[in-house]
Amino acid sequence: MLQAALQSGAARRRAVFEVFARHLPGGRRYGVVAGTGRVLDELEHFRFGDEELTYLREHQVVDESTLTFLADYRFSGNICGYAEGDVYFPASPIMVVEGTFAEAVLLETLILSILNHDCAIASAASRMRNAAGGRPLIEMGSRRTHERSAVAAARAAYIAGFASTSNLMAGHTYGVPTAGTAAHAFTLLHDSERAAFEAQIASLGPETTLLVDTYDVPEAVRTAVELAGDKLGAVRIDSGDLAAAAQEVREQLDALAAFDTRILVTSDLDEYAIAALAAAPVDGYGVGTSLVTGSGVPTAALVYKLVARETASGDLEPVAKRSVGKPSRGGRKHAYRVFDERGHAETELITTSGTAPEGGTPLLRELVRDGEVVGREPLTEARDRHARAVSLLPQEALHLGRGYAAIPTEFA
Repeated sequence: MLQAALQSGAARRRAVFEVFARHLPGGRRYGVVAGTGRVLDELEHFRFGDEELTYLREHQVVDESTLTFLADYRFSGNICGYAEGDVYFPASPIMVVEGTFAEAVLLETLILSILNHDCAIASAASRMRNAAGGRPLIEMGSRRTHERSAVAAARAAYIAGFASTSNLMAGHTYGVPTAGTAAHAFTLLHDSERAAFEAQIASLGPETTLLVDTYDVPEAVRTAVELAGDKLGAVRIDSGDLAAAAQEVREQLDALAAFDTRILVTSDLDEYAIAALAAAPVDGYGVGTSLVTGSGVPTAALVYKLVARETASGDLEPVAKRSVGKPSRGGRKHAYRVFDERGHAETELITTSGTAPEGGTPLLRELVRDGEVVGREPLTEARDRHARAVSLLPQEALHLGRGYAAIPTEFA
């Protein structure tokens, strides 16, 4: 496309692309914007170096004039979008890219690969957070996904409300709080469960979390309290009927006067399993596979579509697909959220006029201006924003069952 557009002269036309979802996959009630900060980080370093250009030349992917363009490629346009951590709905223009066609079209795969992954993970994590109530969640899915995706997933989960991650690279790169527990291998390594617990307590202190389901749970709990006393931080249960096991362990801990020892549960949890444990005496959850795979919805179904192009007169002209089943709406969009008298979100209003509706809260914020990143922010701001955004949604948005978007999207 780039080579042909450069030859025709159309590559230099001003163009507007938008990232949006035609629907919320998996019957979700809302989506969560995540990955914006990662897009901005990658954009600053998005270049074609000698190695990439040599590959394109040797494999005759593009001609020499296109290689010359790529060698000097720098995005010099503008990007705006929904703030990271905010919620979105079908047709929400969560990112708007404006520049020449040549500059903007090259960003499609970069932007979609990041946003489709991170938004899917954050949307699943938000549902899990809702199901957990005020109980903390630990992201523990690094072994169930690509090594780089694992770091991105930990970041996205933190935005959506997870308390910590077991992925140390996420802590190093993004400042996500880290936490973890010992595995069964640590217990099996030692000559006895007692010896394993003694070693862990000696190294990490009595406030550590001991895994108690390698052999016999009641015996492990007795040994743990005997060694750590009432200062034992937590025990982890990773198998069996978690609700029943948690109840039995809580009763046993209380009988041993370990009233402040917490119970952490793991074992292929998702939002439905977490919700089912709401009445159990559980103090926290470790979630792995379901989180990093989007709890059955591994992509946010976002697309990157051209919605306006420059005409010969220099004006921007709306353009749109008309194909059956995949139509799009032309024109550069502006997005607003309308709230009812109680302060709850009522409507997602999308306009092409550029005129702000009365009472509407603007959702698009400047991210890149003339090729320079201007919208970077601390990850904690995105996390706080998400908590606020969810609190303003109607109650039905928190339902775990399949359904329609929590608020309608209207066009004006």
